[in-house]
Amino acid sequence: MNIKNLKAFVAVIRHKGFTPAAASLYLTQSAISKAVKSLEEELNVTLLNRKSPEIALTFAGEIVYKRALALSLELDGLFHEINEFKGMIRGVLRLGLPPLASGLLFASIFTTFRSMYPDIEIELIEQGGGALMELLNKGEIEIAVTLRPESSEYGFLGVINDPLRLVLDKENVLVSSDNIDLSHLKGQPFILFEKGFSLNKMITDACEKRGFYPKVSVRSAQIDFIVDLVSAKFGIALLPDILARQHGHKDIFIKELNEADLVWDIGLAWKKEVELSPAARAWIDLVKINRHVV
Repeated sequence: MNIKNLKAFVAVIRHKGFTPAAASLYLTQSAISKAVKSLEEELNVTLLNRKSPEIALTFAGEIVYKRALALSLELDGLFHEINEFKGMIRGVLRLGLPPLASGLLFASIFTTFRSMYPDIEIELIEQGGGALMELLNKGEIEIAVTLRPESSEYGFLGVINDPLRLVLDKENVLVSSDNIDLSHLKGQPFILFEKGFSLNKMITDACEKRGFYPKVSVRSAQIDFIVDLVSAKFGIALLPDILARQHGHKDIFIKELNEADLVWDIGLAWKKEVELSPAARAWIDLVKINRHVV
């Protein structure tokens, strides 16, 4: 059924005539007459009593008018909501963040986003990068903050490119060493993040390329606790420089590694084949101009 014909019919009844109805819809009177006639032919009923001196509905016309009026109001509401959505008045941003450095990297951006789009609902999921990529592939989130994906099926906006640092206690034999590479860490107990963190895979893959698998002492999702465990001589840790410096204290040493490929290249990832919502596109644009490091 042609929606324009229904709206023309409703306008004729509301404005009590073809001429005022045509003016309200910015159409000609003949166009309005043709629309009403077309609707009658489609329904195979007479809607208007054309012998009456004034616009009068037939019994069938009364039924159609009530339905058409309700449909017209529903459509007006639909178009209003879509325009609000397009205009970023309403909507939902579904975003996945890792526990690592999210506050440091994105807190101020969230503040700006909220001030710009106060009625956008933000749905946050906090998990490790590996788990977030699974949610992204399932369509449960639109954007995941994670390490740069290897596959070309993802779009990616880099946020920070940070070298990993070696964090160790004051009595570790490597404290006095220079030019440390991963091979020097063979046999050292590693403190890794909990399973599901993409940084773990980055570290273990790099170690395996050097011919060994890291000996895991303990796992944790908390940076402060990892640093405390290092100071308590539970093992060594590899942390992005920005986190190592922020969470360091007097009982640990932070050493550079002679490993150019051990870089925490983290940013926003999304599926190229999936059309992003206006809210997601706005978030990407905002991060692009406020990100920490390109």
